[in-house]
Amino acid sequence: MYHHSGSAVQQGAGSATGVLEPAVADSETILFQRCTWCATTMYHRLLCPACQGGDLRTERSEGMGTVRHTTVVHRNTPAARNVSLIEMAEGFVVRGRVMGPLIGIHSGDRVRLSTAKDPVRGEPVFQLLDEPFRAWR
Repeated sequence: MYHHSGSAVQQGAGSATGVLEPAVADSETILFQRCTWCATTMYHRLLCPACQGGDLRTERSEGMGTVRHTTVVHRNTPAARNVSLIEMAEGFVVRGRVMGPLIGIHSGDRVRLSTAKDPVRGEPVFQLLDEPFRAWR
């Protein structure tokens, strides 16, 4: 049986992260975790995937990243949409949606965070930084 003791100390937002902290600080930033032992960055984890440490610090992302993988999903939606894996500049990977034409989003494209939480799906939304002339390839 669990009994809450009154001597528990609440952790601050800048200290080691508690699992219950929100993953999104506001609509313009994403919060991620960094292991205080090995400095590995991760998104929404309980333990460090590299050293299995539980001492994780919450940090704010700059919002810049690179598309590592993208796919078009036609299931459970009235229109096709993309789902992409974005490697952020800080080193962690997050799943989200990239705005733009579905055939114009490719691995290696640079993106910037547009909104940290889509109102419908609750996932981050990114926008392309530059659109090369891929039709000429």
